[in-house]
Amino acid sequence: MLGALLKWLINGWLYVTGKVLTYSDNPWLQGPMSDNEIVGDQFYNHFAGREGLVVSASSDGGLLDNFSEVMSPDDPLAGNLNPRIRHFYEHTGQYKLEVWSQWYSPISFFARILIRSVSTKMDQLNIPLDPLETSRGMSNQVLQLKNPATGKLKYACWLRKSILSGRVVYAGFYSACTSKGLPYVKVVFPLPGGNVTVLLHVVVQPDGSVKLLSDGKKIGDSGYYRVARHNNESVKVRYIPLKESIHVFEDEEGVLRTDHQFSFFSMKFLHLHYRINPVK
Repeated sequence: MLGALLKWLINGWLYVTGKVLTYSDNPWLQGPMSDNEIVGDQFYNHFAGREGLVVSASSDGGLLDNFSEVMSPDDPLAGNLNPRIRHFYEHTGQYKLEVWSQWYSPISFFARILIRSVSTKMDQLNIPLDPLETSRGMSNQVLQLKNPATGKLKYACWLRKSILSGRVVYAGFYSACTSKGLPYVKVVFPLPGGNVTVLLHVVVQPDGSVKLLSDGKKIGDSGYYRVARHNNESVKVRYIPLKESIHVFEDEEGVLRTDHQFSFFSMKFLHLHYRINPVK
C-alpha cells in the first residue's frame, strides 16, 4: 500500500508540475519507457523487439563506441585522459565491479523507504541499502542494441545486478548526445510509463582522471530528469535538484576506482565506491 501511495504521489506531482517538451525541440529526451510495472532484466529484449533492434551480447562491448564523443573539444586537459579510463568505457564488458555503499542522514531515511517500497517491486534502481548486499559483488553485463540494417549502435545497455540478492541494481541505456551544442553522456533508466534521464558532462582532471558531473541548473543542462509519457510527440519533464559526481581514477597501486556521490539540495546522501577489475 505504501508503494502504491508513493507511486501515485510521484506521478501526480510530475503531472502537475512537469513541463511538456517535444522530442522535435529536445531530441535528447528520447529514451526507453516501460509499459509494464516491472522493469527487470528482460526489458532490453522486449524493447529491442519493439523497436526492431538487434541485441548483441559481447564480452568486449563498451558503454560508448568512442569516448571522445562525450568530451568537450574545448577542454584544455583532454590530452591528459588516462587511456585505461577510455578503455573501460569503450570495452566495459572486459571488467568486473566490486562496490561499497555508504548512506548519510537525513535524506537517506526517505530514500530507503522509496527503494524498499517502489524500486524493489519494479526491479529497477535497487541501490544497495547495506554494504553486505554487495558483499559477493555485482554482475556486469553489457548488451548492445544495434540497427540491423546499418549495424550502427543505438544504445549500450549496462545491466548490473547484486549477485547476493539477484535484484537489478541498475538497468540503464547509455549513449552520447548533445544538448545546446554541448556533448554529454546520456543514461536512461526505464520506469513504468516513463524514465529517469541523466545528462553527465565530462571533465578531464590534471592527473588524467575523469569526472562525470550532473551539476546544471535548468532544463537542457547536465542533470537529473524525471520523464513521463505525454503523447507520441512529447513528454512531461521535471528537472530534479539531485546532483551526481562520478570520479573515475587510477589509484597509487594502479587499480581503477570510482567514487560516485549523490546529493540533494547540496546535502550528500549516498556514496558508492567501485573497484574496477579486468576480467581474467
